[in-house]
Amino acid sequence: MSDTKPVVTRDDLGAPGSVVATHYWHLLDDGRIQCDVCPRECKLREGQRGLCYVRARIDDEIVLTTYGRSSGFCVDPIEKKPLNHFLPGTAVLSFGTAGCNLACRFCQNWDISKAKEYDVLADQASPAKLAAAARELGCRSIAYTYNDPTVFHEYAIDSARAANAAGIKTVAVTAGYVNPEPRREFYEHMDAANIDLKAFTEQFYHRVCAGSLRPVLDTLDYVANRTDVWLEITTLLIPGLNDSDEEIDQMTKWVVDNLGPAVPHHFTAFHPDFKMMDRPRTPPTTLTRAREIAVANGERYVYTGNVHDPDGQTTYCHACSDSVIERDWYRLGDWRLDGEGRCSSCGVACAGVFEAHPGDWGPGRRPVRIAGWKS
Repeated sequence: MSDTKPVVTRDDLGAPGSVVATHYWHLLDDGRIQCDVCPRECKLREGQRGLCYVRARIDDEIVLTTYGRSSGFCVDPIEKKPLNHFLPGTAVLSFGTAGCNLACRFCQNWDISKAKEYDVLADQASPAKLAAAARELGCRSIAYTYNDPTVFHEYAIDSARAANAAGIKTVAVTAGYVNPEPRREFYEHMDAANIDLKAFTEQFYHRVCAGSLRPVLDTLDYVANRTDVWLEITTLLIPGLNDSDEEIDQMTKWVVDNLGPAVPHHFTAFHPDFKMMDRPRTPPTTLTRAREIAVANGERYVYTGNVHDPDGQTTYCHACSDSVIERDWYRLGDWRLDGEGRCSSCGVACAGVFEAHPGDWGPGRRPVRIAGWKS
């Protein structure tokens, strides 16, 4: 890392791409500085970077090196995050930066999450420009995704403030691997989150992700029970590693007991990628079995993903079992909720953030450039 780039504060940002000072760190007795954003708590000497690669020690403080720069912007359906109960059918402006604070061997965005920052950061946008672009593109929300927003904490929060001021909702797509104090600040600015629950054993998190399960469970509990953030969960099922009946049974019982039965849970299919090319794709029958176990344990809204399964992607009323939102991939079909989000058959409310009518964005994906956008 060159030491010629100016370190600025978030109140005096200058051009996007500045190296920005952060505040979640402290000095250790041996002269190292500990980054306190996530449970990894990297301890750095001058010029060193954390495992995420984008938080570094420069001039005796921890800085974020990717503020205002992105690996790309794209308008997506909100269902792709995946969020099935948050403004269905609407468009979301999605973006990420580079780096990640986990090291999942199966990462399906590894070209972004494990890239050296300058390899992929081809676009720039200030928080104000992001909000303006989202509004003009007809997006109801902005999603921090592709890599984990935990590692670009300051950029995500500043852009969330700008988005909220412009009437744009904010969405975090994250592994939930974050320490309590930054977690509290981060979720003060989020409207919805999809949090990965990658498995339900410490062994999996340690061997496959170089992390720990406990902090993720703590984040799920915090978001579900101590915030107003709309929460959904995703579990990627990998054959032979986290897809046993016993593990799915324990996981879904924990979800119901600790988060409640109304948190939507997405079971998605693995495909070989990154450092895990030796595992087969997840059979659709595995996802169906996981869904059946979850429903039997009391989860009301359980979905399958990364496969063509209209039945497993449709929302059903938990009271009368009628379909209330039909889906086929990311395309909505019949909508059977009234203006207050209640089942048109029995009148029982469906959990979620709904409007009187669904959006009409459809399954399309539209890459956009933000750098030249007028804010």
